[in-house]
Amino acid sequence: MQTELGSPIQYYLVFEDSFLNVNQLLDKEIEINFIGYQCLNCGKKKKIYRQGFCYDCFYSSPAVGDWIMRPELSTAHLGIADRDLDYESKVQLQPHIVYLAAACEIKVGVTRKTQVPTRWIDQGASQAIAVVEVPNRYLAGITEVALKDHYTDKTNWRKMLQNDISVFDLVAEKAKIESLIPSEVKDYFYSQKNDLYDLQYPVLSYPSKVNSLNLDKTPSFSGKLTGIKGQYLLFENGTVFNVRGSEGYVVTISV
Repeated sequence: MQTELGSPIQYYLVFEDSFLNVNQLLDKEIEINFIGYQCLNCGKKKKIYRQGFCYDCFYSSPAVGDWIMRPELSTAHLGIADRDLDYESKVQLQPHIVYLAAACEIKVGVTRKTQVPTRWIDQGASQAIAVVEVPNRYLAGITEVALKDHYTDKTNWRKMLQNDISVFDLVAEKAKIESLIPSEVKDYFYSQKNDLYDLQYPVLSYPSKVNSLNLDKTPSFSGKLTGIKGQYLLFENGTVFNVRGSEGYVVTISV
């Protein structure tokens, strides 16, 4: 789902020739039917392996190299290719942000500057603040590695969807970080900039328990939509559907 910052955040499903504002479906009955697969890379109707890619594309496409999940493995700044140097240079050699995001815990993460605040919305963060802005993905990666000794790098998705969140002072947390980051990154620390993002999601009610919808096991589902948070649709019976996690799955949606 594409998102637009607002109070609350606006969510959109974008199709080939139209789009749907998902917020308008709140409190309505929705039916989702799985009809097949389509790899995001090759476009073939092959079973999805991971991240919307078929098996062959997952192990060949530069868009899913190891440096995506582990930015400290980036090598384009050295002129060294992983799978495709042209692609990797375009993605890795651009401004990146290292940030702190709050939900049930304080999380450290990395995103391209162009993905602010989209990345934080996709993770279901309640608040977020940038810590450093660096010129490439590698520097962001080594900063994240250093900070993972002090903060988690994972979101507890169940607690996030149940709105089991804690209140943190991210500005104060950021002030502690300068001494923790690698020496080659200290010049990029946001010492004076404290732009704090407060993120409000379109949720009518949160589930007390969550049950994740798996389209391979349950190809047809219907339920009343009660909220949208992160990249999840929340339904009245506690079922949650990870839209991002189902990339490459072709479905029909009826309202």
